[in-house]
Amino acid sequence: MVYDLQKASLWKRASAFLFDFIMLGIIAVLFALVLSWVTGYDGYQTTFTSGYQRIEEEYGISLNVSYEEYQALTEDQIALLNEAYEALRQDPAVMRAYQMIRTLSQLIISLSILIAVLVWEFLIPLKLGDGRTLGKKIFGLAVMKTNSVRINAVSLFIRALLGKYTIEIMIPVLIIMMIYWGAIGIIAPIILALIAIVEMCVMFFTQTNSLIHDLLADTVVVDYMSQMIFDTYDAMIAYKEKIAAELAQRAPY
Repeated sequence: MVYDLQKASLWKRASAFLFDFIMLGIIAVLFALVLSWVTGYDGYQTTFTSGYQRIEEEYGISLNVSYEEYQALTEDQIALLNEAYEALRQDPAVMRAYQMIRTLSQLIISLSILIAVLVWEFLIPLKLGDGRTLGKKIFGLAVMKTNSVRINAVSLFIRALLGKYTIEIMIPVLIIMMIYWGAIGIIAPIILALIAIVEMCVMFFTQTNSLIHDLLADTVVVDYMSQMIFDTYDAMIAYKEKIAAELAQRAPY
């Protein structure tokens, strides 16, 4: 092992990321199912769907109309569609179910991803040591501080919760949800594109090829088998002083 930076190869990092991403998604989906059952999400969905179908049958039209279909409607059909939407808005049970669906969707998605990140990106690496998820362990990777010191719980928490969960996952997810609910306009894809551009620039133009979460935590992904990782900063300094002294003794006068 050497104490100089032994950066992990991109293909290993990509492979570990793909494995971790799949496992993270599985955990998030499982917790989402549990939270859906606990919060009664399916009941609100059933209430809204029933009210939606009832209004469609009552007015003899489909409320799920695309922009092109709407442009092809006659004035009478548009008036009938507006009446149907108004009837839907006047139904308190349906509207309450709709509001609960929106609120619970955000809550369930946010909490399920949070729990998944805490388990997979924080608790498991704490147990395995050296910031390794199962993906990193399988592909021989580790995470350390940029000064070659072993990552601690605080840095790992910042890396997982502030970097990965908040910036790299939840901001894009919430923007996509806002697009789906029609609550945000053209600025949404611009923000998503900016996040992607910043992530790529950080990846390709930093010496350590880090991502945003690594910059925030001052960490770097390294090859576990060849990288020397020190327990403390003092141990790292002592080792470098020892190496420097040995080189000085061997140097010709």
